[in-house]
Amino acid sequence: MKWTELKITTASEAVEAISNIMMEVGASGVAIEDALDLTNFVEGDFGEMIDRENFEHITEGAIVMAYFPETTFLPELLPTIKEQISKLPEYGLAIGENKMEMTEVADDDWATAWKKYYHPVTISRYLTIVPNWEDYQAKNEQEKIIKLDPGMAFGTGTHPTTMVSLHALEIVLRGGETVLDVGTGSGVLSIASKHLGAEEVYAYDLDDVAVAAAQENMDLNPVAKDVKVSANDLLKGIEIEADVIVANILADIILRLIPDAFKLVKAGGKFIVSGIIADKKEEVLAALLAQGFKLDETLKQGDWYGIILSKPMPEE
Repeated sequence: MKWTELKITTASEAVEAISNIMMEVGASGVAIEDALDLTNFVEGDFGEMIDRENFEHITEGAIVMAYFPETTFLPELLPTIKEQISKLPEYGLAIGENKMEMTEVADDDWATAWKKYYHPVTISRYLTIVPNWEDYQAKNEQEKIIKLDPGMAFGTGTHPTTMVSLHALEIVLRGGETVLDVGTGSGVLSIASKHLGAEEVYAYDLDDVAVAAAQENMDLNPVAKDVKVSANDLLKGIEIEADVIVANILADIILRLIPDAFKLVKAGGKFIVSGIIADKKEEVLAALLAQGFKLDETLKQGDWYGIILSKPMPEE
């Protein structure tokens, strides 16, 4: 079987949004090469050292490579793809060069093309993300392995917004919590929540494509076998009270989510938001505080911010 590779040269901050667009229009797999992956790789105590001079990697921007089966007439989809990408700056996301290239590849070449970009990545002292085809063994009893199939989902969990969210979950989870994961994408935050002791986890995304991708990754991780994944528009219609709500989504979407999150998070509970660029940080924080949330901590990775907030107890 032959495949068509659609390669989009863009800016780092747009890779997750563009990957999502590709999957929604029918891509069978998405690969990402991002200059920030090397810049933001956690070294020292949290990972293995990299020989930066000899490590083959792009030095600026990012490339999103989407793979479509030969049965898909890609020229028919290109206007839709271009239109959706052109709207990303409206959400505060730079799209860089925004150059598109199409190449025909064979079946075996496709597998090699996207798998070569993904390797085990140590995110923190406790969490390591491993592509599902890699034979990786935990280095100690505390290390928790998250298996992902990046070809079926929306990245490998190494994007700065996801890393911020993972670190925030490590800070707030103590065990036994109910967690709502809004805009779950690959499901990595839900899987991490279970590893970190959450008792019940509910993962939501907007459409069935995202839900199917997340469920694929839940199935790769026995710890996440009871995570409940479903399609939903943010938290509309949800009535589950949560100890922790986490949302790694665009800043403008976070603004829509705030009232429902405040209603559903328990008093004393935590609201974690990520995916916020510097230009949007103050606007989002002001809206969160105006709703009644209390600022606990601000996290930063590269150009991206995450915020940990609390819902005050009644007497506060």
